[in-house]
Amino acid sequence: MKMIALVAMLAMLLLGVFGTDASVGGPVGMMMVALAAMLATGIHDAAAHARGPLGWIASLVAAFVGGIAAVIVFGMGLMEAILPMLHLEGSLASSQHPLKYVLFAAMGGITVLGSWGALLIVDRLRHMTARRASR
Repeated sequence: MKMIALVAMLAMLLLGVFGTDASVGGPVGMMMVALAAMLATGIHDAAAHARGPLGWIASLVAAFVGGIAAVIVFGMGLMEAILPMLHLEGSLASSQHPLKYVLFAAMGGITVLGSWGALLIVDRLRHMTARRASR
């Protein structure tokens, strides 16, 4: 999981440094990196726990839902709280503020953490239902 987070953070950072100036290509590229990180997290969880076919589907769905939720909460909620405190002249995307690149890398890590958190919740629910079924 650490390697997935590191690769996602590095890919987001490289995309932020070299490829987000395009009006459509930058955000689409960032979303593709986020989706790849979610997919890798779900596949890693399903393979590591030797899940069956329904377990694979549940792991992938949970990873996508958790990753999307984390991106929305971090992107919309936290960024809206941080940006007014910076007193930038213009947008963060047009500035060369160092925080821009830190936030690109953080977005990759937050995506993996959201996916991983959702997978932990689903795993906890699996264990609870298995204990109830065995009684």
